[in-house]
Amino acid sequence: MKPIQANIKHLRSLKKMSQERFADELNWTRSIVGSYEEGRSEPPIDRLIDLSNYFDIPIDILVKNDLRKAKDTSFIEVGNKRVLFPVTVNEDNEDLIEIIPAKASAGYLSGYDDPEYIEQLQKIKLPFLPTGTHRAFPIKGDSMLPVKDGAFIVAKFVEDIADIKSGRTYIVLTKDDGLVYKRVYIPEGDTTNLMLSSDNRSYKPYLIPRESVLELWEFTCCINTQEYDEKELKMSSILTMFQELKVELEAVKRMQ
Repeated sequence: MKPIQANIKHLRSLKKMSQERFADELNWTRSIVGSYEEGRSEPPIDRLIDLSNYFDIPIDILVKNDLRKAKDTSFIEVGNKRVLFPVTVNEDNEDLIEIIPAKASAGYLSGYDDPEYIEQLQKIKLPFLPTGTHRAFPIKGDSMLPVKDGAFIVAKFVEDIADIKSGRTYIVLTKDDGLVYKRVYIPEGDTTNLMLSSDNRSYKPYLIPRESVLELWEFTCCINTQEYDEKELKMSSILTMFQELKVELEAVKRMQ
């Protein structure tokens, strides 16, 4: 069976429509729908356009990709481009999350909107996660201590940049910087930029244009691949204390 045949039947069933009602929606006949779903014929380009417009799915995805892994017909606009973003499930209908391998993270920028790239990623189940689309991203460097190099941040997809909670941490995908994990702030009175800040104060915060953001993922949990030792935890606490003290001193200076 070709993907388009299975996709028509699956997408129709997700909308809980009979063949007759679905045909009415598209101004087709029930026999035409049946012939496509059963593989007795294939839809010509004009009917592929009808399907694409109705489901808001690109024709190439309808024709090339098996969409039966999607639990619903939700599609998200990312980077001014509508792409398929299904919640993947296992045989027990449990949500799975994709893992971006450390070695493949550099290629995520070119593959983030490619369903075939996303489909080949390894997947795991974390039953304690809240609802929503989640993905696990590898962390490099020490800019977000105490999160260690080699850890994975599991984060929830943010559909609208307006939903950012200033001061929370996010995985941010931008055209210029690729993937970064930072604390995101909304500059007061600035509607065009975001401030990205590292918890390690050795790295200076910087502004990025909102329009450069391709994807935004809000922190849900962290998976460490290395154990902390006692000295590291003490050092992290000391650094945090000094950072908070610096903030308090800055506030005192402004009051004088």
